[in-house]
Amino acid sequence: MGVVKSLEKNAAGNRLLILASAILDDLEIGASVSVSGACLTVVAVGEREFAVDVSPETLSVTTLGGMGAGAPVNLERAMKLNERIGGHLVAGHVDAVGSIRQRRQEGNSIVLTIEAPKEVLRYCVPKGSITVDGISMTTNHVTDRTFSVVVIPHTAKVTTLGLKNPGDTVNLECDLIGKYVERLLQERGQLPPNPAPVIDRDYLQKRGLI
Repeated sequence: MGVVKSLEKNAAGNRLLILASAILDDLEIGASVSVSGACLTVVAVGEREFAVDVSPETLSVTTLGGMGAGAPVNLERAMKLNERIGGHLVAGHVDAVGSIRQRRQEGNSIVLTIEAPKEVLRYCVPKGSITVDGISMTTNHVTDRTFSVVVIPHTAKVTTLGLKNPGDTVNLECDLIGKYVERLLQERGQLPPNPAPVIDRDYLQKRGLI
């Protein structure tokens, strides 16, 4: 984990300064870092911190826009192709923001129930994969409005998921393979095209546009 030192918003752009330790080894300008699930490019590196520029689009469709000094974030360097994949393929492209609806203890683990928009839930299947704040997780239970994940003690200790409570928001990224399969089937006429979204007040609020 790291900690937000500052988020500077001005006419010239938006810059996020993050205090970190473990990921700073050989970190260079131009490298990619996942910040709570959003892939960002490093623009400056210090002894105990690094900076990334954040587009207005990223601020509006992720939880990063609401973060202030002291907010904890999950940090991960880009994967090397010669390493083991410990979870599933994650691009760092946030599809939507979800909201924690329930947190309950189950043995030594925490079960989080997360409300998500339909464009995310359509790719959720029991025992499938989803990215929550940059963390590869297994979906256990799926309804028409929510899905649940089990957070083991290690994950709760070394990521922000152990700090999450009902009402908190999280960045969500769907399984990349599922999206490609759907697109290919649509191109072959085996699936109907995605319906156009209804641009109403609820749609705009969920994306932080009003």
